[in-house]
Amino acid sequence: MNEKVFKTMGQIGASSIAIGIIMIITGVTAGILAIINGARSLGAKNKIMI
Repeated sequence: MNEKVFKTMGQIGASSIAIGIIMIITGVTAGILAIINGARSLGAKNKIMI
């Protein structure tokens, strides 16, 4: 019984680490895209006549 618990805990730990890495990559990518879009919007602001 104890071996099953330890094996399950190992799998949970490994999957949590993998999910964390994926979330970090996704967050950084979303942040970079937001910065790029913001810079483009500021650059295009001068071309708009209201």
